[in-house]
Amino acid sequence: MSWSKSQVISLLRENQDERGVTHWQKRAKQATGLSSFGIGLTKLRKLAKQIGREPKLAAQLWKSDIYDAKVIAILIDDPKAISKEQAERQVEQINAGMLSHVFASCDAPLAKSPIAFELAEEWMNSQDEVRRRCGYSLLYELSKRKVKAMDDDYCLQRIADIREHIHDEPMWVREAMNTALMGLGKRNKTLNQAAIKAAKAIGPVQIDYGDDNQCQPLDVLKHLTSDYVKNKFAK
Repeated sequence: MSWSKSQVISLLRENQDERGVTHWQKRAKQATGLSSFGIGLTKLRKLAKQIGREPKLAAQLWKSDIYDAKVIAILIDDPKAISKEQAERQVEQINAGMLSHVFASCDAPLAKSPIAFELAEEWMNSQDEVRRRCGYSLLYELSKRKVKAMDDDYCLQRIADIREHIHDEPMWVREAMNTALMGLGKRNKTLNQAAIKAAKAIGPVQIDYGDDNQCQPLDVLKHLTSDYVKNKFAK
């Protein structure tokens, strides 16, 4: 089945979550200028899977003023079809960073594209806060894959950069750097030891997720010293 934009909007409307709508109107509508059906990301992923890869439809949905439709647009895009021009255009339009997590992390199609490493490199060094956040989010996703350019020397330098600069960054960039540090530290024993030292030196990374959000800041040290990771590198 080939979906149209109107059919996707109807599907989203059918899955509207009133509690989510209330939360959105209270916390995000004014900041983003977008409306929302209040659908959670887990549900949106299921709906995106139902729709399938549709890059042309993704381009149409991205132009919507509905948050949920933009998330679907990100999730149904084709990694092989994403150009650098498209990525640069979209990163300018992710509404005060509200779409950053889905756009660059969370197993996003962009992270699977051939240009992901190039974008991560450029965005981590950008003067733009949202780009830096997305750059480090991409680095986290890339840390889970075999990327030729990401040898131990490269990763060690990134760990050192995070250790030195994380507390100078805005909150959401700190969060992305913290996550990237965890990802790099899970690649092998050498990087694990370096990341543990960095995490100890950095200490707690404070993130304010809001009074009514159950999320807690990522405890990188706990993840890097877990029994699973220890056993993984003991082999």
